[in-house]
Amino acid sequence: MPSPSLPAAAEVSLPLADWYRGAARDLPWRRQRFHEDFGAWGTLVSEFMLQQTPVNRVIPHLEAWLDRWPTPSAMTAATTAEVLQQWANLGYPRRALWLHRAAVEITERHGGIVPNDVDALLKLSGIGDYTARAVAVFAYGDRHPVVDTNTRRVMARAILGQAQPGPPSRRDLELMDSLLPADVVDSAVFNAAAMELGATVCTARSPRCDVCPLVGVCAWVAAGRPDTGDTRRRQATFEGSDRQTRGAVLRILRDAAPDPVLIDSVLAEWPDPLQRDRAIDSLIADGLAEADGEMLSLPR
Repeated sequence: MPSPSLPAAAEVSLPLADWYRGAARDLPWRRQRFHEDFGAWGTLVSEFMLQQTPVNRVIPHLEAWLDRWPTPSAMTAATTAEVLQQWANLGYPRRALWLHRAAVEITERHGGIVPNDVDALLKLSGIGDYTARAVAVFAYGDRHPVVDTNTRRVMARAILGQAQPGPPSRRDLELMDSLLPADVVDSAVFNAAAMELGATVCTARSPRCDVCPLVGVCAWVAAGRPDTGDTRRRQATFEGSDRQTRGAVLRILRDAAPDPVLIDSVLAEWPDPLQRDRAIDSLIADGLAEADGEMLSLPR
């Protein structure tokens, strides 16, 4: 993959940063008061919640979570059941377990302070390349490329002339790094701006090229917005899926907590009994539910 030349990098970073300063959404984790109150822990919690969950669903849960557990140390005293109840309907509940484990690890290994080193962050439960760099950049102001799905789409179109990005790879970080301004503050703004552009303007299905600050330098627009194919992995349909079934079981357990329920009564009328049993078994295997004889509950 050819790297863009320095002039091309500046042609992308400067107009995008200017656009962001005037068009960025007012989100809690972008406010100065949020960082004063919760520091890097607030950033870490928000990043966990934002994985595969829309912003409008995350905001009320994030505020409630941080009101209850404003520091990693505060969260270490929580039970698994309390964590899963607080996670509520955010989806992919294993994220809640990972966040709980990360809070314990931060407390035990780092004195209750979220580390700013990317390698140290990567050693925490549930944290990958994106989350580690997002915390280092947005909480601590370090200079690193931060690449999410939205950023990858912006780079694919503006730099590579592709309608959609390919499967994630290390080359995404290399390309983003080649575009980052040298100034630390400017690089953080550019990281945030690329994500914001992909989320609000350079969207997957209906890009609004007429209001895009990069329309004049976008390789995809210059090529006539060709359909270059889409090799991304498709997410399975939610309706009728095992994921839907798991969510329905967890909802019953959250509503009943701290009391257990009879296993046979859980989704007793579910149209596919084998799917229902498979969902319960997988929740137990993942540590999201606990069976005791004929009873089922959230983990004690």
